[in-house]
Amino acid sequence: MSERSEPRKDPVDAIIGQWATVRPDLDTAAMEVFGRINRLSHAIGERVGQAYAAFGISRGEFDVLATLRRSGEPYTLSPRQLSATLMLTTGGMTGRLDKLERAGLLRRSPDPHDRRGLHVTLTDEGLALVDEAVGAGLAVQTDALSALGPRRAGQLADLLRDLLAGTDRA
Repeated sequence: MSERSEPRKDPVDAIIGQWATVRPDLDTAAMEVFGRINRLSHAIGERVGQAYAAFGISRGEFDVLATLRRSGEPYTLSPRQLSATLMLTTGGMTGRLDKLERAGLLRRSPDPHDRRGLHVTLTDEGLALVDEAVGAGLAVQTDALSALGPRRAGQLADLLRDLLAGTDRA
């Protein structure tokens, strides 16, 4: 691997330069990292959202379908389990479930063990759609990571895992 003599500049570098001019006393190392993470999250989030839109669903709706898919057969969870996993209010979850049910991608049914409870289950159509959509979203993410190559992408994943673990302890 060859080292670049002069790293490429990006918009975060400009922001850091401005802070260095007006507040040279600040250590902006954290801003360099998190500024780039925020910009990457927004940019890739937009692209992934466009990939899901091709299937007629939003990112939030994909999250519901994907959570059911990842739960394994019979692809069923309670609305409460979905809300907890997705960190959504029950009101926010209800709106998503209503839309996805109208589209025929999931169905709600009474919980046979709790007459107050419901089960949310992927339909065959929902299962097929989420399997295609997850591939499309991953293709966008994989394409973005291709700029690093497999080894550096793995290193980045490891570093971000460590960083995330450190923030979860705080």
